[in-house]
Amino acid sequence: MKKRTAAITAVGAYLPEFVLSNKVLETMVDTNDEWITTRTGIKERRILKEENAGTSFMAIKAAEDLMRKSGTKPEEIDFILVATATPDMPVAATAAYVASEIGAKNAFAYDLQAACSSFLYGMSTAASYIESGRYKKVLLIGADKMSSIIDYTDRTTCIIFGDGAGAVLFEPNEEGLGLQDEHLRSDGIGRQFLKIEAGGSILPPSEETVKNKQHFVHQDGKSVFKFAVSNMADVSKLIMDRNDLTHEDVQWLVPHQANKRIIDATANRMGLDDDKVMINIHKYGNTTSATLPLLLHDYEKQLKKGDNLVFAAFGGGFTWGAIYLKWAYNA
Repeated sequence: MKKRTAAITAVGAYLPEFVLSNKVLETMVDTNDEWITTRTGIKERRILKEENAGTSFMAIKAAEDLMRKSGTKPEEIDFILVATATPDMPVAATAAYVASEIGAKNAFAYDLQAACSSFLYGMSTAASYIESGRYKKVLLIGADKMSSIIDYTDRTTCIIFGDGAGAVLFEPNEEGLGLQDEHLRSDGIGRQFLKIEAGGSILPPSEETVKNKQHFVHQDGKSVFKFAVSNMADVSKLIMDRNDLTHEDVQWLVPHQANKRIIDATANRMGLDDDKVMINIHKYGNTTSATLPLLLHDYEKQLKKGDNLVFAAFGGGFTWGAIYLKWAYNA
């Protein structure tokens, strides 16, 4: 018997229409286009403005886009995993609602939260379900409405984040394509550097926490940057070494889009030229769980069957890791 691997067989995406450019941000906080572009590589980001629309709205749209493009029927899907740091609401799983809304009546569903590494961890989870042989079609969605947890008077965070969603379908493969290897890590020291202080079990919501803006993202930018640069580069190089991959063997780096300088440092450590690095941070900013699938969506037509892809991410917690995947189809 040939070994069963888990391959990505389809991609979908959704981006809100409203564009929040650096020029607009200049009118909101004390910043400017040159400063933002130089330090982050971001020129604009998308913001979900629809009334009463949350993360599920975008996740549903991305799933529908994937099914439309691939001809996948919702009742064929076995399992739906929504990677997100901004679920619609506490307790009620966003994934369960998404599954019902798209008509995936035979699928079970749940959420996965690991901040900006959520989709990367989700890839590992989805692949494991496929490799077990129990399921044949796993829909992994990365979606975040970051604008719902950002303080737009805080220039250290509001320039970075945007909203969006991307989706991929994992299916069994017996050609040796799909997920090959992974190295996933975490370190609880990150809790003090990147967090939302209130709204959880330690500090429940109160009039005081709202007044103190403790329900918004807070980060110590310098510390997060330092950890991200070293760790994302380290795991990416490790996954190459472990699989005897040279810079010539890797067709694409698929990096989390948090900061252009972090992406450049990772590519340099791997010995990759710029034309092998997927980039869309200038268009969307950091969409957290959606960055990796949105890259696949934007570059899908350039991907060829058998291409070696290295995915890398770093997020709050801290959480980080790298995954080596062989692409399974020509778009």
